[in-house]
Amino acid sequence: MKKIIALAVVSLSAVVSFNASAESQIDAGKAAATKYNCASCHGADFQTPIDPGYPKLAGQHKDYLKHALVAYKRGNEASNGRSNAIMGPLAKQLSGKEIENIAAYLHSLPTTLVLRK
Repeated sequence: MKKIIALAVVSLSAVVSFNASAESQIDAGKAAATKYNCASCHGADFQTPIDPGYPKLAGQHKDYLKHALVAYKRGNEASNGRSNAIMGPLAKQLSGKEIENIAAYLHSLPTTLVLRK
């Protein structure tokens, strides 16, 4: 019985720790998105970009956002790279941790995107 209780306490503390870590990652992502002025093109709510050709970022999957930012950082010369006159220079400034944090933040935002039918 003591082992079950100990396991439950360890599991609960791991969940609490994970949630706190996720919240701090989201907060760090919000700070990075503000620092790099992402809203200037993608809109204050990240759902209303200033140009219809720019993507809506709020609610996008974290993995997709990370992949896109890394691809912009690699540039057109690298395998799996992307070329964009605006995003390329911005993404090159981002650290790997900033990319993860920004992806977590944007993923956490409410969205009007249809993610699943």
